Amino acid sequence: MKIIVVDDEMSALQAFLGEIIGEDVEYKFYRDDAEAVCEYAAKGGVNAAFLDIRMPKTDGVELAERLLRIDPTIKIVFITGLSLMESDLPDSVRKHTLGFLYKPYETQTLLKFLSLIKDKKRVLVAKMFDTFDCFADGEKVKFSSAKSKELFALLLAYNGKTLTMNDAISQLWADMNTEKSKILYRDAVWRLRRTLSDLDIPCVEWRRAALSLDKTMIECDYWHYLLTGRGDYRGEFCKTYDWSVYYLAELDGIRQRAVSETKADKI
Repeated sequence: MKIIVVDDEMSALQAFLGEIIGEDVEYKFYRDDAEAVCEYAAKGGVNAAFLDIRMPKTDGVELAERLLRIDPTIKIVFITGLSLMESDLPDSVRKHTLGFLYKPYETQTLLKFLSLIKDKKRVLVAKMFDTFDCFADGEKVKFSSAKSKELFALLLAYNGKTLTMNDAISQLWADMNTEKSKILYRDAVWRLRRTLSDLDIPCVEWRRAALSLDKTMIECDYWHYLLTGRGDYRGEFCKTYDWSVYYLAELDGIRQRAVSETKADKI
């Protein structure tokens, strides 16, 4: 388990170290240096970040947002001496926050958070802006066929709605006759099922002639963008797939509203 701890007080960092000695934890301490923290997180493998909320140069919540843009699977614990609640956090951070660690540290509370981080289920990270790819534990997922990968991308684009066999065929095998397209669909489903089984991330519910998702096991930049209007969308979405063009109008609309709101704030 790899964690980051960020606090501008050396005494607090020393106290934290004293509590985790003997635990199976790889740690990196930083004193109010957001750029160094983000550079380290970008290398991958960080499971959680313990962040002081109020520091002279860095706002812990803003740092959490930056870290989650780098890796949406990172879990956040906020360190604070203030009386705060999760409802005080923005939505984009709250859903990744395990809780608050209040100063002075209580050993049992810290160990509880470490246990939660250690035992958290694996999450599949889906990147849909630009070209489509998935990652597990920082490694790119290798799909056994291009069509099984595209089928999964389409299922993610449905954003929790059930994808029927007929819908999938109409978008992935529209130029095939009915019997041939059904054979290709079943082959893609079988290959996708095997890929997810090998990853041990059972995020798809396999139903007769239909697929649906367990969204709690997936972090997706597209879903996050729809929810918050924040992300790395720059006009391209699953660009190698023909059906992706039908999603661009909504995404462009969100981007235009965000630009307009930013300009309005500056006036």
